[in-house]
Amino acid sequence: MSDDIQALARQVRDLRKHRGLTLDELASRVKRSLGFLSQVERGLSRPTVADLTAISEALQVPTTYFYQAVPPREIDWVTRPGERRTLYYAAGVTDVLVSPTLNGRFAMLESHLAPGASSGDGHLDDSSEQGGFVLEGELTLWLEGREGAVTLGPNDSFQLPPHSQFRYANLTDQPTRVLWVFR
Repeated sequence: MSDDIQALARQVRDLRKHRGLTLDELASRVKRSLGFLSQVERGLSRPTVADLTAISEALQVPTTYFYQAVPPREIDWVTRPGERRTLYYAAGVTDVLVSPTLNGRFAMLESHLAPGASSGDGHLDDSSEQGGFVLEGELTLWLEGREGAVTLGPNDSFQLPPHSQFRYANLTDQPTRVLWVFR
């Protein structure tokens, strides 16, 4: 198993225990099976974006809590490609934290979606306001309460209020890159 999935497994397990929750209680809060969360905590399964968002909300931390640490940066208010933290999800999504710090009023992520990648079957419910700018490829968004999906291409953008119920995918055979901003 790769180091990144083992580090994520350890972070989820340690934070759950620190919060005084049983695996069964966390599974109930995130509406996933006990077996699935056990596999996540043992590094046998990689969660989707929707799964990790639900886990972070249930454990009362931002999703960015789970990004891997990197060596200290040369300049603390600048990040260069080799200095960025990365999180690998199931279903072909990789997020790279491009913000130099998480202490400001917003954070920036660059999402890479492989062909056919998605945030997962469930809708995300993130407490932060967020928006995105499609850098490359196509991003399809489904927003709860809205009929149909919206497909965005390069240079298209969107903005969603806190607790928007949504999911996203790259339905093409080409990679997609999106710059996300969270507040």
